[in-house]
Amino acid sequence: MGLGGTAKKIQTLAEKAEQTYQRLNDLREEVEKTQETVTETGDRVRQLETEMAEQRAVLDAVAEEVGVDLEAVSTDAHITEAESDDEADDAGDDGSADTDGDDEAVDDDS
Repeated sequence: MGLGGTAKKIQTLAEKAEQTYQRLNDLREEVEKTQETVTETGDRVRQLETEMAEQRAVLDAVAEEVGVDLEAVSTDAHITEAESDDEADDAGDDGSADTDGDDEAVDDDS
């Protein structure tokens, strides 16, 4: 009976070792796929950045050709964006999150 119990324990241990080995292989494959994805994504980002720089150069040349002041356009765009953000903040600040009715205490923390 001692040998049968030992054989069963060895078999159980071997099965667990095999399962662990399989999990490690699966994990290794996942890590390799993730590394490939990260590398491919990095390559795509670099390509998009290059394309954006090329498009920006073309837009700058066209704007200069037709006499558009790029600094003024950029400034206007930033002002418009800031105003939109302020309006969105004002619209979202309806006091519903302020349970004690003290609006100033909430504004001072932000």
